[in-house]
Amino acid sequence: MIASHAMRAAALRLEAAGIDNAVGDARRLMAHAMGIEAERMLLHLSDTITEDAIGAFEAAILARLARQPVSQIIGWRAFWGRRFSVSPDVLDPRPDTETLVAEALSAPFTRVLDLGTGSGAILLSLLADRPAATGQGVDLSQAALGVAQRNASSLGVADRAVFCLSDWFSAVSGRFDLIVANPPYITEAEMPDLAREVREWEPHLALTPGGDGLASYRIIAKAAVKYLHPAGRLIVEIGPAQGAAVAAMFEMAGLQDVAILPDLDGRNRVVRAHI
Repeated sequence: MIASHAMRAAALRLEAAGIDNAVGDARRLMAHAMGIEAERMLLHLSDTITEDAIGAFEAAILARLARQPVSQIIGWRAFWGRRFSVSPDVLDPRPDTETLVAEALSAPFTRVLDLGTGSGAILLSLLADRPAATGQGVDLSQAALGVAQRNASSLGVADRAVFCLSDWFSAVSGRFDLIVANPPYITEAEMPDLAREVREWEPHLALTPGGDGLASYRIIAKAAVKYLHPAGRLIVEIGPAQGAAVAAMFEMAGLQDVAILPDLDGRNRVVRAHI
């Protein structure tokens, strides 16, 4: 079977199932099945696919028809210029979160704490860009911590990153120059409207705390001051409608210079503050 023919047929199946970007998904999944980079797929459209690749491609298409995200099927997602392993145990790193990383890198730090680290995408991106820094990532999921540890090893920063099981600050000690978090913030009412790829395949523990979606920020705002060095910074990702509420929590906790920052689409995405 010729690669282009198989891709075209698969794209039609994905499109018929209502999946957006069916052609792009088919291309990425074919590249994965053939063991090549997706960017080079155009050079291999006329290749004859091996039996093994045909089987792998069909399995990938069936998984995508079940609405499993492409990143989980191929096993990785690009974030901040690097590849991060992902699985159903962690959130997919999203481009919006790069707003948080950019803000964190806008000032010096030597020790960073990542609350709810998941895949480790935030913490490890910061450590990779700051070779003198060390950090700790905590999560309530042991499986997520395993993914983060693998990412730390693959990015060559495992000697500067420590991961531990913790309910927010419960297992954290010491102080940090920088605390970052992308906590669960989807409201209970919003959960049914999420795309199936998110609702059915990403961990609900990392998506929503239930209720108004603000429970995690209340915990972080109340405790963060005790774990920050003088002039230390706190930076969190938020839902677009949560900026004012989270900023008010930070101000009530005694944090200074509280600001709400937009992502590249102009939506409120990050709240930052310092002691």
